[in-house]
Amino acid sequence: GGLRAHPDLAGRLAISGELTEDSRKEQAGAGLDRLSPAEHARFTELNSTYVEKFGFPFIIAVKGLGKDDILSAFEARIGNGRDEEFGTAAAQVERIALLRLTSLLPEAE
Repeated sequence: GGLRAHPDLAGRLAISGELTEDSRKEQAGAGLDRLSPAEHARFTELNSTYVEKFGFPFIIAVKGLGKDDILSAFEARIGNGRDEEFGTAAAQVERIALLRLTSLLPEAE
């Protein structure tokens, strides 16, 4: 259930402007809103292959990563078995939640 609710990276929701504000900022920070046509095609291909294999979208906490880092992780993780990848994706959801919650806390003086 919950993993399937995550948007594809550089996917349809990003293009149509329908991402949540958090997702939009995170993807923009990683440069995913400035992909070349070839890069966009690669993300689209990887998203499709990944969802077909695992049944849920590729999930990674993009904060602090660039598009090349994300592509490398995408390409590496697509070779995982389903159980391993489910665990990795769940851990990434936890990381995203932690990063978002931490960003809401007041800055330490």
